[in-house]
Amino acid sequence: MKTEDLIAAIAADNQSRGAPMSRAFAVDLGAGFLVSAALFFATMGLRPTFFTSLGDPRFVFKFVFSLTMAASGFFLAWRLSRPGADPGFASKTVFLAPILVLLASLAEMAATPPSLWAARMIGHNAVHCLLAIPAMSLAPLAGLLVALRHGAPSNGRRAGAAAALAAAGLAATLYAMNCPDDSPFFLAVWYMIATSIVVGFGWLAGGRLLRW
Repeated sequence: MKTEDLIAAIAADNQSRGAPMSRAFAVDLGAGFLVSAALFFATMGLRPTFFTSLGDPRFVFKFVFSLTMAASGFFLAWRLSRPGADPGFASKTVFLAPILVLLASLAEMAATPPSLWAARMIGHNAVHCLLAIPAMSLAPLAGLLVALRHGAPSNGRRAGAAAALAAAGLAATLYAMNCPDDSPFFLAVWYMIATSIVVGFGWLAGGRLLRW
């Protein structure tokens, strides 16, 4: 059997098992996120000003940014989960979060004196951010990698990177509930660096674990 025929056969088989595949994504990702949420509340918890900060657009934007990352990563991982799949528009959605944080940073520059830019970019918890987001990404990433093994993606590294983006977005959402730094400058630097670390790890892990 030719490789193209094998891929077509596996894809057809996966199409006929859409419901189990959906269930695998929901259960495995949900379990991983619950582990990370338990870790978050056990070690960090909500920041003292969480509820009063809900009226601050910069604080709310952190969740718009992180959830956009999570949704775009999940969408791409889902599209890549089947052999020979064409990600199509999903591959472009990963640029949404960077574009959002770039626009928010431009708005911050317009509203903030230049003398404050460096302080807001450095923030208070840069090192904590670089440690916490990757740590809380591990469980959701593991769940998504397990789910992806049900679908036999053709490009394991790309699928692993997409899964890692989704996991990093979920971890960033949790971390944002504790993080005292609300400036888009901080997000553009430290959240993005932390996410890049996770995506790099997912790319490597996907290449090893999603091979077939």
